[in-house]
Amino acid sequence: MPLESTPLRVLLLTLPLLTSACSETDAPTPEPEEEAWDGTYTPLVDPTDWVDRGPFAPCTLTVPVGTTVADCAAPSLFDLTACDGAALSKVEGHGIYQAFLRPTAGDYVDFAGIRVPEDGTAGTLNFRPLTHQRLSEGFVLSSRYTLGGGTRQVTLVGCAAPSEDRVTGCYARCANDKVTVAGTFDAARMTWGRDEQESSGGFTPLSETFVSLGLPADLYVARGHAYVVSLELGARSPGGLTVFDVSDPRHPILRKQVTIPGDGYWNAAWAHEDALYVASGAAGVLVFDISNPADPTYVRNVPGGAPLNVHTLFVDGDRLYAVSPEPVGDTLIFDVSKPLEPRLLNRFVVSDDVSSYPSPHDSFVYQGRLYLSQFTTGYVVLDVKDPMNVQELGRYTFGSGSNGPMSHASAVGTFAGKTIAFEGGEGPGTHLRVLDVTDPTNIPLIGRYQLREHASIHNMVLVGNRLYLAYYQEGVRVLDVSVPPQPREIAYFNTFRESDPYRSDFVTDGAIGIRVPGDGHVYVVDTSRGLLIFEEP
Repeated sequence: MPLESTPLRVLLLTLPLLTSACSETDAPTPEPEEEAWDGTYTPLVDPTDWVDRGPFAPCTLTVPVGTTVADCAAPSLFDLTACDGAALSKVEGHGIYQAFLRPTAGDYVDFAGIRVPEDGTAGTLNFRPLTHQRLSEGFVLSSRYTLGGGTRQVTLVGCAAPSEDRVTGCYARCANDKVTVAGTFDAARMTWGRDEQESSGGFTPLSETFVSLGLPADLYVARGHAYVVSLELGARSPGGLTVFDVSDPRHPILRKQVTIPGDGYWNAAWAHEDALYVASGAAGVLVFDISNPADPTYVRNVPGGAPLNVHTLFVDGDRLYAVSPEPVGDTLIFDVSKPLEPRLLNRFVVSDDVSSYPSPHDSFVYQGRLYLSQFTTGYVVLDVKDPMNVQELGRYTFGSGSNGPMSHASAVGTFAGKTIAFEGGEGPGTHLRVLDVTDPTNIPLIGRYQLREHASIHNMVLVGNRLYLAYYQEGVRVLDVSVPPQPREIAYFNTFRESDPYRSDFVTDGAIGIRVPGDGHVYVVDTSRGLLIFEEP
């Protein structure tokens, strides 16, 4: 939920979604292989994503909500008598933080991104300029801006520093100089956590190539080329497509960039034979001819007609699945037996029991079933063997209200004769869930994996017994999932660095796209660093 109380699911859909290498001799000795999983497990109780722990700090607001104030950042508004000023004095004077904002009244959590540059220039709070900015000696941050013809101001004041990379305190939100919301916050600095190094497990970087077009969001690798799609990023650059020749992964070569005026939100890509499909925020699915892989040629957009926001894509055999969160929240199925001439077969909306806002985000198809990740609804399993007669088989959901299920992406495979889904969310407290989806009418939670609760997983790829995660500020994580109830991290690479050019305070900043095409390499897109290529660990 952004600071103007727009639903969290809407913000995450509209945000730009808004190296020293370890040598082979540095790699740790491989651990003994786990014994084969026999398919047994103990079902787990789902704790949901956001577990309310009560106020984050002992500070309070000195005036009631509804009071008119001269300045929403005035020190007199906050009672800090129970706070630990000595600990706050040790907070470093710059950094990028992700913060949870817990209102005193309400059963939900907001979030805020904070960026204070090391060079002392103006920072940002949720990508808006800071008008008060101090991290050390007190931790006071405020942003005042105009919205809808009125003024808005958000202020965070530190109270304690439980660790060198964590600050808790109080916040206030004002509209037209009237206090509208007050509460406490918990902010984590998004530097590498848990005393980690840059990499582990033999995750060796081969190359890093900056993407100058927009904000890179996803990629697909085919025919020795990496097709990187980008989102429009304000005045920096339009969105579009960047093509790299990666036949030599140590030295990618830029071959082409493609933009279309008025259509700058390209969020996903998928190649199928001579066709490259791109998810467009304005024109549905864009079709390119890649018979010459270095020189994609635009062919058409489908289905045509009214503007359509397609967010993600998945190809299974001769079927293309396009997930559209707007304007109606539906999923489209195309016949791509003629790859350059997709033919629309069906489009459908999954019912939502908890929201009037249909919110499909991503899909995965496996053995005739479509696994649909839906914000608010949860994880939905559908039979798509007959694309003209899609049937819902079951769903996995948890939580409620503003903190309901933020299902975002998944991967599915077979383990010990069971169909196992790895499902990840996006937003406060979200993490990886391992689900037994063998019987969609009865889906138990059988395993979990989570790093810092302030960071989210974006995309994932399942290759055999390995699950590769693009984990935003947590970089890239590789899990051994041969025993699905016990995902085990075996390698990582921390892509997120505060000093990277164009690094932002967005909750969706960092490692965002990942592909493992089977050529011995892992291809990653980071929102700041661009295209990163690794030896497969």
